[in-house]
Amino acid sequence: MDEQTKQRELELLRERITELEGDLGVQPEPWRTQGYYAAYHTLSGFLLGGIAALVSLLCNIVGSYVWRASGSLDQHPLRLIQVYLTFPMGEKALSMSNGLTLTIGCFLYIGMGMLYGMLFQVVFSRFMPSANVWKRLLMGCALGIAIWIVNFHLILDWLQPLLLGGRWIVELIPSWVAMLTHVVFGATMALLYPWGAFTPYVKITDQPSP
Repeated sequence: MDEQTKQRELELLRERITELEGDLGVQPEPWRTQGYYAAYHTLSGFLLGGIAALVSLLCNIVGSYVWRASGSLDQHPLRLIQVYLTFPMGEKALSMSNGLTLTIGCFLYIGMGMLYGMLFQVVFSRFMPSANVWKRLLMGCALGIAIWIVNFHLILDWLQPLLLGGRWIVELIPSWVAMLTHVVFGATMALLYPWGAFTPYVKITDQPSP
């Protein structure tokens, strides 16, 4: 018996089994994940990270408007995006304020948040899946501060001068603003975590009649 014939016979047997199970009223067992479902949490973190990045960006924009209205600071509401764009574009990004450039910068900001969101969601689901919201908030803020330290003081402080000849991000964004931006992101991820938590399927069996 050749390989093609065996495959065809196997398909016929499977179809026959399905027919018999239907006649007997046997329902096939639903798929269940085995162990930690990393792919699910990574994907949900990717999506929630975009929301958290948007919240972080909106907080920065609102803060810029407030300071500008009070006369404490006179800057473009999307100054944060302008400064971040100096990493790929260099110093010329600081003088760019056209809509297309800033829109691209916003999308890049949100995209980076989606990547970090995967890390946050995996940490929450792996190490504290049943923690209350206050513990998650504490972890989210601590993780946000840790990422700020790594990004600003261990990477950008030497990498941007090496590649582009200036430390615009580290020098032009106040440390407390950069830290607060990361903290808001981490806190938002902590609050959004239940939206992306995996809930295993539980089959509800029919209860026997009394």
